[in-house]
Amino acid sequence: MHNMNQLNNPLHGIKLETIITYLVEKYGWEELGERINIRCFTHDPSIKSSLRFLRKTEWARDKVEYLYLKANKLPLPPPKAEASQTAKKPVAKITTKKATQTTTDKPAKSEKSSSDGKVNSHIWGNN
Repeated sequence: MHNMNQLNNPLHGIKLETIITYLVEKYGWEELGERINIRCFTHDPSIKSSLRFLRKTEWARDKVEYLYLKANKLPLPPPKAEASQTAKKPVAKITTKKATQTTTDKPAKSEKSSSDGKVNSHIWGNN
């Protein structure tokens, strides 16, 4: 899955266990849990439980790998969350536009509804 970018990947060949061990030695479990608030760091933490969780939880593993790169002043990848947010961003933009339109339209609709009482009559039927 990742082999296309391995030449540019500063984490290539580094085991997840090595990364966790390094971060625990550098920060300790408590600070690590503050920096990345995941249960395997904050509740009865161990390398083994962290490995188990991080191997099946990509978003958490991305955060751990990012912190490792940052701690070692290695090149940081573009945030992976950006790819998943790309799908969400248009929704947010649409919502923002609708909210703006609704805000500007509301006073006009409010005035109409009080004056003729036929707002949404196509939905509710004639009164």
